[in-house]
Amino acid sequence: MSNVKWTNGTEHWTKKGDINLFLWEKPAAKNVEPAGTILFVHGSSMASQPTFDLHVPGRPFSSAMEWFSARGYNTWTMDNEGYGRSDKHRPINSDISNGADDLVAGSEYILKKSGAKNLLIYGISSGALKAAMFAERHPERVARLALDAFVWTGEGSHTLNERKKKLAEFSAKNRRPIDRAFVHSIFNRDHPGTADEATIEAFADAILTLDDSMPTGTYVDMCSRLPLVDPARIKVPSIILRGEFDGIAAMDDLIKFFNLLPNMDKQFSVMEGISHASFQQKNYMTVYHILHSFFTMPDNPYRG
Repeated sequence: MSNVKWTNGTEHWTKKGDINLFLWEKPAAKNVEPAGTILFVHGSSMASQPTFDLHVPGRPFSSAMEWFSARGYNTWTMDNEGYGRSDKHRPINSDISNGADDLVAGSEYILKKSGAKNLLIYGISSGALKAAMFAERHPERVARLALDAFVWTGEGSHTLNERKKKLAEFSAKNRRPIDRAFVHSIFNRDHPGTADEATIEAFADAILTLDDSMPTGTYVDMCSRLPLVDPARIKVPSIILRGEFDGIAAMDDLIKFFNLLPNMDKQFSVMEGISHASFQQKNYMTVYHILHSFFTMPDNPYRG
């Protein structure tokens, strides 16, 4: 494994029952107007710090946490059970619902520690499913919800159709091995060229520093148990982000989901030139801009 170190942040720990969960905080920059508290939720095949606090030489603000902290946000992320620094000892596959339980414990800790009333939540891929499920269960803790690379029913998802061919294998065990070639496959399967080689290698280094295997639960859920969330029960302001070339998030599936969201403070954004791992793409600044715009929307005085 590589030896990547994370700096300029503070590690925290909380409990979910007897499970230790790791959280990572980068506070808002000083002398900047406070803008809110963000919780970033990682996906199926990488822990939190590689996804949201990645550092690549020559790539300004490769760390999403640092970009948002520079603009007044208290930024947090956490490793779900089975990932990164969080406990991995239970004989479970760490599925979507278990990840949403992690967010309950993590959000309770963050709200108490920060004094925030609620959180701005961003989730990517299976992390978007966890975030959406959490928003169903605890809407009072969510100020705004951003779902990136999201999947609802899975209809029209060619990546999931390919993954289903290995469903029996994933269902038979709690963890699956990963290596550098696997990380490369994330960027090659949809539309090669959307991410530069230096970023892909730095991402792989960071992922493999923390893990050499990943839980199978989110794969099993996304291949055999969709839909896992009900859009009618997501009452908070929401944005759906979809990369132009993303093979997970089929456009028609997302539009149907979007149409059923009851809160009219909602947006749907297609991100040009982006495939699946949006923060690691060449066009990553587009993602930051869209999120920042959504997170800074003013409260509407009139709602009809």
